[in-house]
Amino acid sequence: MIVAKRAHVYPQISLAASDLTDVAIAAAPAGLGVAEALVLARKRNAGVIAAGASCVLRDDLVRATSLGLGALRAAQLARALPVVEPTASEVKVRRLLATGSPLVVVRSARGVIGAVSGRLAGLRLAEASAAGRVSRGLPALVRELLGTIGRIAEEQDGRAYLVGGLVRDLWRGATLDRRDLDIVVEGDGPVLARRLGGALGGSVVEHRRFLTASVETPTFGRIDVATARSERYESPGALPRVLPAGIAEDLRRRDFTVNALAIELSSGDFGLIDPFGGRDDLTRRRLRVLHPLSYIEDPTRIFRAARYAARLGLAPDRATMRAQALALRLVPYSALSGQRIAAELELILGESHAGTILLRLGRSGAFRLLDAGYRFTAASGRRLGGLAEALVWARGRGLDVDGVGLVALALADSRPAAASALFARLGFTGGPLTNLERAHATARGLASRLAAAGAPSARARALRACAPIELAWLRLVGGREVRATVDWFAGLDPRGVSLSGDDVVALGVPRGPAVARILAEMRDARLDGMLASRAMEEAHVRQWIAKGG
Repeated sequence: MIVAKRAHVYPQISLAASDLTDVAIAAAPAGLGVAEALVLARKRNAGVIAAGASCVLRDDLVRATSLGLGALRAAQLARALPVVEPTASEVKVRRLLATGSPLVVVRSARGVIGAVSGRLAGLRLAEASAAGRVSRGLPALVRELLGTIGRIAEEQDGRAYLVGGLVRDLWRGATLDRRDLDIVVEGDGPVLARRLGGALGGSVVEHRRFLTASVETPTFGRIDVATARSERYESPGALPRVLPAGIAEDLRRRDFTVNALAIELSSGDFGLIDPFGGRDDLTRRRLRVLHPLSYIEDPTRIFRAARYAARLGLAPDRATMRAQALALRLVPYSALSGQRIAAELELILGESHAGTILLRLGRSGAFRLLDAGYRFTAASGRRLGGLAEALVWARGRGLDVDGVGLVALALADSRPAAASALFARLGFTGGPLTNLERAHATARGLASRLAAAGAPSARARALRACAPIELAWLRLVGGREVRATVDWFAGLDPRGVSLSGDDVVALGVPRGPAVARILAEMRDARLDGMLASRAMEEAHVRQWIAKGG
């Protein structure tokens, strides 16, 4: 047995960056393709390919190949990795890894030596206490609930984590007024959901295919519970295949670093897990994808990015902008359904800056995901700019207007066939599709008829056959006089006359079509100022009967 000597000064081991390198880097020509670069990486047992001045991760080459993108240039998947001198301290390397970088490149004056991964540096998932933020940001009842969820998970030999926007907003210090919780479980999510539903007196809906379940509770609203899982995308834009995994893989599959945060619940310490530098990005007000192929795997993330940027005041970094540009160069995505895009548009319409978000998407070229040949014009921009106000107007008057339908009309160009294809691409069928096609085809002619109509009754007749979305669209694209007319019409009493159908029958009008005819005639006469009271309506009916109808 060796015993340390008291008061003896022992040498301290101080590791430099060159001592920590555990990832080989292979040099390659700048124009090398993805497939060739992956062959080279495997041959050299390299984790990084240095294609010219670009560093490409082997993991990204594998991901691109599995998506069928072997023909891309490897440099298009480049990452901006931090670079240090060989003599840089271990502390400096650790700090760079803690910001979310997957690797730190070690380079001397003579060239690249290698790279350091978090694995060799002993850097596990970055953890920090979030107890103070949980205490300040969540009511005591919710904190108790989170503790209960953690205990239930431990009883099942699992671990539970709070994830999603709630964690992000807790770290931002935002005011939290929602009750819904997102829970991830290393274990069996649906089983935990059933236990939780029983404890809270809630109902449970399971989605076994996706390893998820929802618990509807009277006190806490909806609690979504998911088994921690990994995802694999087999083609660009397709829905992924999911497999059970640990929390590290679950966070790795997410869209942006600021959404790849988790709070551990099982220990009761509320430790924050932040493997990709989401905290730092929130501080810097930066929106960052987790890897260069993120938007290709799921192009709907482009819409989500615009929504988060507007709501949270975040700006995408250069790598994220390059990732979006690459994804849009690869349209069309045959596996991407229009209904998924429509769902994202619906969420955008619920934002306070919906018009601004849609305009930014249009200018970025995002709507080419609906049609590879789509061109966003100045007219499209003007229509999207007024769309939010048109929806507020419609809802304020009780008109049931589909917001996504109004977006579709705003995006459609003047060609009827192209417009119809766009509407169908977003999932419209049957009556809703017919209404959109009619609104698109007739708005200009209807505006002309309204301008030419002399009597109020003639204007009302022209608008009476319109579906609510046609009225909203006409108001959105019409001039000042058209908007005033639509406003006037939407404010009219739907009945229009004092007498009811039974009143008219009681005065002697036979039941049947004649009742509708006389009511319509009186409604027009009221609008034109020819009838001003119930007594005048009754006199009109008697006169009508006397003339034989």
